[in-house]
Amino acid sequence: MDALNTVCEVNQCAGCMACVDICPKSCISIKDDIEHMNAVIDENACIHCNACHRVCQKNHPAELQKPIAWYQGWAVDEIRNQSSSGGFASAIQIAFIKNGGVVASCKLVDGDYKFIIARTIDELSGFAGSKYVKSNPVGIYKKVREELRKGNKVLFIGLPCQVSAMKNFIGNSLGKNLYSIDLICHGTPSIKLFRMALNEYGYDLKKCKYVYFRRNGNFAVRTDLKKIVPERCHDFYTQAFLQGIDYTENCYSCHYATDHRVGDLMLGDSWGSELHDEEQNGISLALVQNEKGNELLSLSGVTLKPVDLENAKIPNTQLRHPTPKSPEHDVFFQKIAKGKSFRSSVTAVWPKFCMKENLKLFLINAQSFPGGDAK
Repeated sequence: MDALNTVCEVNQCAGCMACVDICPKSCISIKDDIEHMNAVIDENACIHCNACHRVCQKNHPAELQKPIAWYQGWAVDEIRNQSSSGGFASAIQIAFIKNGGVVASCKLVDGDYKFIIARTIDELSGFAGSKYVKSNPVGIYKKVREELRKGNKVLFIGLPCQVSAMKNFIGNSLGKNLYSIDLICHGTPSIKLFRMALNEYGYDLKKCKYVYFRRNGNFAVRTDLKKIVPERCHDFYTQAFLQGIDYTENCYSCHYATDHRVGDLMLGDSWGSELHDEEQNGISLALVQNEKGNELLSLSGVTLKPVDLENAKIPNTQLRHPTPKSPEHDVFFQKIAKGKSFRSSVTAVWPKFCMKENLKLFLINAQSFPGGDAK
C-alpha cells in the first residue's frame, strides 16, 4: 500500500470523495479494502494540478466553530414518529424546501447509499433515519455547485468529514447560499461489511427498498420494516457497530469529534435528557454554530428546550473525542482479512455473546416449525 500515490496519508481517507469530483482528468479512484479506504491517483493520467490535495478535508479540514447556542427538542408528532430521534433533521428539510431551497443528503438507491438533490417534500423520502454505514457522495459536490451557481439555496446534510469536504469544494465565493448540517458520528464501517452481513442473514441490499438501523428507539437492522433477526435477538452487525469494532481506520483519529463543529448546525440525539416523559419518543440535540444555524432552526418550527451542554457531552462521547480503537477491532479485521464470514469474525471477538444469541435464534426458529415446540 505504501507504493500507492494517494491524495492523503495512506489508510486515513474518509471516503468523502470530493477529490474524485474535482479531478479534471477523472484519474482518482477510491480503494476500499474494508478496514481502510484510500484515494489513489493514476499517475499515468495525472496532470499534477493538485486540485485533489487542496479539496481533501483530511489535508485541509474546514474551520471548526464554537457553538453559540445549544438546544434539545422535537418536531411535530407526524415527523417525530417517522424519525430515529426527535425529528429535527426532517423538520428542517421540509421547511427549507417550502422556503424555496433544495436539500442534498443520502438515501438507499440500488444497493448503495447515494447523495441526491431533493427539490420537493416527496423527494425527501429516504433521507430520514440513522445510517450506520459509509455513504457514497460521488457526484454530489458538482451538483451542489451547479445549484449554487444558479442562485439556489442548498442545504447539505452529511457527516462532518463530508460537510468539511463540501465547504472546501464550494469555496467562499459560492458559500453564501450553502447551508450545512453535520451529524454526530461515532464512525462508519465500509458498505462492503454491511453487504456481507446482510447476505449472511439472507438479504440482498440491492433488493431492499428501505433499511432501518434504528426504529422507535430500538437499535436493530430492519429491511422494509422486517427485522433481520427475530424479536429479543441481537443482530451481529448492530452489535459490532455499537461497540465500535468495525469502523474504517480514519474514524479512530477523527478531527471532528469535538463540540466545535464544521457545519452551521449540528444534530444528534439528546441521550440522558432530564425530559424523561419525552425520551421514549426521541429527543434531538442541536448545536448552533452561527446565524445560518439559527435560521434553520427558526424556520423548522420545532419545539426547543434548554439543555446543559456539558451533561449532553457525557453520553455523546463524540463531542469530546473519537471512538477509541479497541483490541477487539484488530481481532475482528484479522479474521475478515483471512476471508472469514462476518458472523464468525464477530464470534471471534465475543464468543459467549454470540453463542447465547445463536442459541436464542435456534430456539425461536424451532418453535416456528411443526414438532419443534421448544419447552
